[in-house]
Amino acid sequence: MSRARRRGNRIAKRALLYIAVVIVCIIYVFPIYWIFCTSFKTRAQAFNWPPLFIWNPTTRNYIDIFLKRQTEIEAITGKVIELATGAEVFFYNSFMAVLGSIALAILIGTLAAYSFSRYRPKGTDTLMFFILSTRMLPAIVVAIPMFFFYRKLGLYNTIPGLILLYTMFNLPFAVWMMKSFFDEIPIDIEQAAMVDGSKPLKIFFKIALPQVYVGLAATLGFLVINVWNEFLFAMLLTEKTTRTVPVALAATRGEVGINWGLLAAIEVLYVIPAIVLIFLLQKYLLRGMTFGTVRGV
Repeated sequence: MSRARRRGNRIAKRALLYIAVVIVCIIYVFPIYWIFCTSFKTRAQAFNWPPLFIWNPTTRNYIDIFLKRQTEIEAITGKVIELATGAEVFFYNSFMAVLGSIALAILIGTLAAYSFSRYRPKGTDTLMFFILSTRMLPAIVVAIPMFFFYRKLGLYNTIPGLILLYTMFNLPFAVWMMKSFFDEIPIDIEQAAMVDGSKPLKIFFKIALPQVYVGLAATLGFLVINVWNEFLFAMLLTEKTTRTVPVALAATRGEVGINWGLLAAIEVLYVIPAIVLIFLLQKYLLRGMTFGTVRGV
């Protein structure tokens, strides 16, 4: 085969690869683009067929998110009942659940991971497997027991209840992620600090923790995504005033049907924090997906 022909084949393969990448990107990005466009349409424009690609945009949906009372239609009677005064309640609930559970999971998980990595208590491998096994069951298996358990303890329909539940489910992931990063750190510096009389907590915060900031960022990113998108337990364990955004989106109805423009506007505001977080932590998330097998970022 001549050199020119080989070069032509390489160019053709590269062109096909680029075309495939563009097609995949369009498939994944188009739904986000369409949600964004729908958020600036009126109810009539959202239902227009064929779909409108050129229209007079309106910001009314974004205004209604925080000013208009959100309602839902009761399944049995068909009666319209009030959910809350504006969707800011749902965003507040989501942010509180994320911030509270992630803070607890990172704090407890990092300390536990460091202990398993450095002190290796008796039966460490068994304990680590036991911790991981709590994530092996599908969430639906424990959903009903958790519902009755929360009702009995008075945690049902409370934000602290959601925070405790999300912390419990995030801890195994935090421990395993952070342990893999602590295992990579040479122990020589910590041993030298012990010889100089440094206390264990000082060694942890001053020496070990600064060396695993990549792991902290990666763990933070994964945990936030898990909690931010959680639907099942938020649906079962909350009611009108404590619903998070995913549950509110599923339950919100208008008096004459679904206002897709309003829902699209809520979805746009809901996905923006996740997109920004992923963009800021993308290199750390990639590092975290390797579970510490690749050094350096």
